[in-house]
Amino acid sequence: MRVLVVEDHEVLAKAVAAGLRRRGMTVDVSLDGDDAMDRLVASRYDVVVLDRDLPGTGGDQICAALVAKRAECRVLMLTAAGSVRDRVEGLRLGADDYLPKPFEFLEMVARVEALGRRPGAPTPSRLSCRDVTLDAVRRVATRGGRRLALSPKELAVLECLLAVDGRPVPAEELLERVWDQATDPFTATVKTTIRRLRTKLGDPPIIETVREGGYRIGGP
Repeated sequence: MRVLVVEDHEVLAKAVAAGLRRRGMTVDVSLDGDDAMDRLVASRYDVVVLDRDLPGTGGDQICAALVAKRAECRVLMLTAAGSVRDRVEGLRLGADDYLPKPFEFLEMVARVEALGRRPGAPTPSRLSCRDVTLDAVRRVATRGGRRLALSPKELAVLECLLAVDGRPVPAEELLERVWDQATDPFTATVKTTIRRLRTKLGDPPIIETVREGGYRIGGP
């Protein structure tokens, strides 16, 4: 799952991002609304954790823009204003969920995960192909009933490959979906991760390299 955290309080933004990454998510951070709008144009996100009070483009405007273009991403709106009227107003703007500050981190994580599983969101909670199964909620992968010791990035790559029903996924798309904006796009990160994932999945090989197409699982 790829998440954009839009929060102008830098310490809070970094803490939220670090916690979500520990849960196996790919997280980008924007500290103002203008940067968030640029990222939303350039990249696809599953969930946006959106502070309502932002410098530059406001959180309400960002939410309205996402609704207007019928973006697939879900919006969890954050605000220091926690009255019922504020929550209703945020939801009427098009937010999928609303969380007043201060909040418990575990609750915020649970809400982000729930939004990622909603009907219409990109990835279902359970994915499988042949004898490989991935529980996207528990972050557990198995092959032939044997649990695989996968790193968060390996799990995320496996999830991307299983979610597209046999379509080849280019390395550039994997880099965008699994790694955050700090990753050098010219590194061999994707190739290295695929190699480790293949080793851990074992035989018979299930990840196919498609010439000039990327990687796939379950193709023809």
